[in-house]
Amino acid sequence: MSIRDLFADTRPLQVPAYRRLWTANIATTIGAQLTVVAVPAQIYSITGSSAYVGLSGLFGLVPLVVFGLYGGSIADSFDKRKVLIVSTLGMILTALAFWGLTAAGNTNVWWLLLTFSLQQAFFAVNQPTRTAVFRSILPLEQLPAGAGLNMMLMQAGAIVGPLTAGALIPFIGYSWLYALDAALLIPTLGAVLALPALPPKGAATRAGFRSVVDGLTYLRTQPVLLVAMLLDLIAMTFGMPRALYPEIAAVSFGEHGEGGMMLALLYSSMALGAVLGGLLSGWISRVVRQGLAVIVCILVWGAAVIVAGAAVMVSPGAVTVWAWLVILMLVVGGAADMFSASLRTAILQQSAAEHVQGRIQGVYIVVVVGGPRLADVLHGWAAEPFGVGLATLLGGVLVIVGTLLCAALVPGFTGYLKPVPRNVDEQAPEN
Repeated sequence: MSIRDLFADTRPLQVPAYRRLWTANIATTIGAQLTVVAVPAQIYSITGSSAYVGLSGLFGLVPLVVFGLYGGSIADSFDKRKVLIVSTLGMILTALAFWGLTAAGNTNVWWLLLTFSLQQAFFAVNQPTRTAVFRSILPLEQLPAGAGLNMMLMQAGAIVGPLTAGALIPFIGYSWLYALDAALLIPTLGAVLALPALPPKGAATRAGFRSVVDGLTYLRTQPVLLVAMLLDLIAMTFGMPRALYPEIAAVSFGEHGEGGMMLALLYSSMALGAVLGGLLSGWISRVVRQGLAVIVCILVWGAAVIVAGAAVMVSPGAVTVWAWLVILMLVVGGAADMFSASLRTAILQQSAAEHVQGRIQGVYIVVVVGGPRLADVLHGWAAEPFGVGLATLLGGVLVIVGTLLCAALVPGFTGYLKPVPRNVDEQAPEN
């Protein structure tokens, strides 16, 4: 393997439809991260409570579960292009609703939480549809690379967005961050409008409860897919302490006031690690023992979270070497998570039949985004009796224990090998 082979595989960018979506998503991802920072920071500024920040996880989780499952059914039943258009418009409107509430001087946290729930409902329909589209526009052998590039872009936005939000909140407040989010969704809407028609594959299915049940029945017969999702749920639920970031910045690092650089670094550190990992992700397209690679990456993630929690526990309430160790460990964890997520996404896209891709991705988006929402609730509640440092450390321990249990109980996943495509020279459609 040459030095060049270590770097990201960019072949998917040669496919026009993928390239348009990927390029447009640069601005959109940054905008989405502005809201990711603004909502919990605004809730904390109103209530002064990490428990209320954690409550946002519950309000985001319910619509994610309901509309994530139903959204996957919609993606398998209708033209995916039309589904993406409607759901993208919905996300633009909810970002404008955040802007309107905040500009009007709203201090009722429940209105913010309800708007957040509505936004997550549109997101839960959009994301599985978007991921299912990749199976239609990329060759099978390029799916791991496409997942890696998409993950790297999302995490790059998760660096620029939080840093921008942390710097801008003291100057322009929360309302204009939401307005920027709405504006930055427009490029993605344009890229979606440029897609060709993407009708359902195979026998037509009717969106609804029966379609969802059929997808879940199929998933139940696929242990590799089930474990891939369970591992993500374990890693995110126990190992994502983001609900504690405002309190860690204010109490453990001594950063007073709304916003600030350490808060921005906490939110962006895992994303920085993911981008660095993405730049060195060339091996992902070539790794054969994909299941074992996922296990190792999640163990590294859990170990990094344990060290970060220990550093928070001994932090003296100021920005010292312990604060920078926390940031460093979150960077390491972010790189490990990027590798793991890219491999898990590829496993799902490779192993699931194309006619159920939307429903499988719908379940997966419930897991991917629902896990951190559960983490927000659990970490927010655990911070009260245990403190933010110990709550973070114990989460990392549970990540390692849960991952080792999965590896031991389902050896078929650990032994999962990358499938060999029947025609490696197959080209993606020129659309």
